[in-house]
Amino acid sequence: MSNPDWREQIWSNLNRPWDVIIIGGGVTGAGILREAARWGLRALLVEGHDFASGTSSRSSKLVHGGFRYLKNAQFKLTLEAVHERERLLKEGRGLINQMGFLLVSYDRDRIPAWVFGLGLALYDLLALKWNHRYYDATDIKDLCPYINEDGLLGGYRYFDAQTDDARLVLRLIHEAQGDGALALNYARVTSLLHDHKGQFCGVVLQDQSPQGQGRTLEIQASVVINATGAWADELRTLAGGKPRLRKLRGSHLIFPYHRLPLTRAISFLHPKDHRPVFAFPWEGVTLFGTTDVDHAAPLVTDPTISTAELEYLMDALNIVFPGQSLTFNDVQSTFSGIRPVVYTGKVDPSKESREHVIWFENGLLTVTGGKLTTFRLMAHDALRAISRKLPRSPRFHLHQRMLNPISFEEIIHPDLSRAAHLRLLGRYGRDAVSLIEIANPGELSKIENTPNLWAELRWAARSEQVVHLEDLLLRRVRLGLLLPQGGVTILDRITQNRPIRTGLG
Repeated sequence: MSNPDWREQIWSNLNRPWDVIIIGGGVTGAGILREAARWGLRALLVEGHDFASGTSSRSSKLVHGGFRYLKNAQFKLTLEAVHERERLLKEGRGLINQMGFLLVSYDRDRIPAWVFGLGLALYDLLALKWNHRYYDATDIKDLCPYINEDGLLGGYRYFDAQTDDARLVLRLIHEAQGDGALALNYARVTSLLHDHKGQFCGVVLQDQSPQGQGRTLEIQASVVINATGAWADELRTLAGGKPRLRKLRGSHLIFPYHRLPLTRAISFLHPKDHRPVFAFPWEGVTLFGTTDVDHAAPLVTDPTISTAELEYLMDALNIVFPGQSLTFNDVQSTFSGIRPVVYTGKVDPSKESREHVIWFENGLLTVTGGKLTTFRLMAHDALRAISRKLPRSPRFHLHQRMLNPISFEEIIHPDLSRAAHLRLLGRYGRDAVSLIEIANPGELSKIENTPNLWAELRWAARSEQVVHLEDLLLRRVRLGLLLPQGGVTILDRITQNRPIRTGLG
């Protein structure tokens, strides 16, 4: 998509019949689009802001089975999630990577260590592998020298995985487009179209880009899918549905690696309310989270952390890592995401189920809830639910891989390490070959102390539907989080490098 008129090309191709229109450009919508394209459906995805601009770039970056959900007896969800985690580890090498966790116990914890041991035994059995083991306090201190040893009893090692959530969404969308699907960001659904029976059969789309000047278009489809996550209730009200979701905010802190240098994830119970929290290395920084509080403010794509959440997280860090003397000034950046869960009236938001739900209301199919890890299952359930409404029966491939296979040998370059090759393949799939080919001299070097390459900026700006600068620096690459002051020190090089074409507005 290096044509500078890419947006005009997409708009000119919208006015045709579609089998399915997917509203929402997060991981749920991207997964549905990927599977719909594979099944041969004429599929269109539209997103009112940027791809992954909501929760799917603001998650905890973990691909995990949900060990803590075992406490709430959510066994089915955990079973599905651990199996999907194993699948993604195999398919998404370089993008989804295994990460070791240390789950530590203190004498102040309400839950004794042996309970965690039983839970991890079940966790591993569900995954059909035995990967956990116990360490005493001395071993834990050796593995994590910065941890507070006062009251430390020991802990368990186990494994989950981490990812770049926004890059996962973008890879799904790009591979779906390669199979004939279409996706458009900054295209907001302002209303739904309905037929003479009152069933919804399309959308009214408004261009939100600076060059679009608010143009609108009516587009029809056999089925409309609402995959807007935390915004699902807002769209459901247009179909006559009543609000059913509870919006929960999870906030995170990012520190420069040298202020909290961890080589593995450290998980522990918050000393004040005994909720599990975690710190782990990610993309050259250290990430710490998360909160789980009701989000009462109006929904926006960029919610912010509250003072109470900031104090809550810092209190935990300074109790468990007292020698680091962390202060608010050490926080390099923060991010918050909104989790949609079905409201059941539970006082403790952490006890609400994380399972996904599907509702069919007057022809509008809503799929929401769920976890990043289980997006493939959500896509399958959504497409199965609409199969009878499609003009032709699609061919289901429930066990086919979600991400396209890639070959390491295709992109061997002398200036890149094996780890850098694998990272590019994971994030860009087969596009990694072209990314390297268009790189100018020196652009295969890292940007400051991050794992990102200058060539990634060029590729994203030319080929990944960048409209605004934040699309480039917060989602195509994560420099807005990884560099001090949001990457202000590299802005001159970005804007002066004219071959990097964007529609920055």
